[in-house]
Amino acid sequence: MKQSLNIAAKIMRFRLARLGVCKPGKPVNFTFSVTNRCQSRCRSCNIWDLYREYPEKLEGELSLPEIEKMFRSVGRIYFFNVSGGCPFLRRDFPEIVELACKYLKPSVIHIPTNALAVEKTLADTEKILNIMREKLPHAVLQIKPSFDGVGGMHDEVRGIPGNFAKLLRLVQGLKELRKKYGKLHLGLGTVVSRFNVKSIKEIIDYADKLEVGSYISEIAENRDEMFNLDDPIAPAPADYRTAMVEFKKYVASKLEFKKGLTRLTDAFRLVYYDLAVDIVEQKRQVIPCYGGISNVHVDPYGNVWPCCILGNTQSMGNMKDNGFRFWKIWNSDRAENARAFIKAGKCQCPLANQSYANILCSPRKMVRVLSYLLPFKALRWRGTN
Repeated sequence: MKQSLNIAAKIMRFRLARLGVCKPGKPVNFTFSVTNRCQSRCRSCNIWDLYREYPEKLEGELSLPEIEKMFRSVGRIYFFNVSGGCPFLRRDFPEIVELACKYLKPSVIHIPTNALAVEKTLADTEKILNIMREKLPHAVLQIKPSFDGVGGMHDEVRGIPGNFAKLLRLVQGLKELRKKYGKLHLGLGTVVSRFNVKSIKEIIDYADKLEVGSYISEIAENRDEMFNLDDPIAPAPADYRTAMVEFKKYVASKLEFKKGLTRLTDAFRLVYYDLAVDIVEQKRQVIPCYGGISNVHVDPYGNVWPCCILGNTQSMGNMKDNGFRFWKIWNSDRAENARAFIKAGKCQCPLANQSYANILCSPRKMVRVLSYLLPFKALRWRGTN
């Protein structure tokens, strides 16, 4: 009951902050790109090429002591979302998560991986699980390997021969860890691009056979974070709609067998897939966006963004330049300018991370979420819209 009241209070404050009535308060979702290093060569992302072209930039990534200062300033949050690059390429990655446990105290820690460094990923994951068991026993760890195609298609889309075989090895290893650690949740994530959109049904069917805890998708987007702003990577709107119909069928088929938070999360995903299609087709903010209010993103160099799509084009400030005082940046004029840009509808995207918070703040969409939790299928399913 207390947690529900806290969530309701946060939603109300977010809505008032967007109207300019008050400051936004603490975000519920804190995303930190721990590094821009990456061994992949994905066709939908150019982050892997950054340090090949500008190797000196690597020295600018936040050090462990700097990360500690940042986390200490931010304080407690609900959802800690790790991004990159490949997070597991940082030698001190378990120590970064340990600092997050100490200062951010999240309920959920979410970590994606490209599944290329199998042994290190498994070793670091177990270290992190042991850290969480000691320092944050209530929290859940979500590990989400990328899965963009079956067999050779996965390798082609991600640019590395043998990646698919390593993905299967990693999934098996994470399943073994899941037996030992009840707080480990294993999922898969597919980036739906023009390179794989025609094969989505095959990809979904294969993912189902892997028997992971969850399977989600996002559309390939032009993000400042990924240095791909001018690349033609998104699927055609009609193809994306068809793909999301398949994803909705898959999620809906599993819904009645799930309970609690997992069931609620899948209900959100069903609404999100409809919302994403609408945004792609209509090219506008279909519901109000709370980027820079409910969510925040910090890049490897300490730049504070409202989201990874806008990135440095709407930077709120830099942690190093502001003495690692997060709230100084969060309540600054630059932050308000970024929020005004978003509120004016000058951007639109179906970024999943942000869309879930936007749905939470939309009464109309929350009615749809709750309808999926009803026992009557006829009231839940609405097909492609």
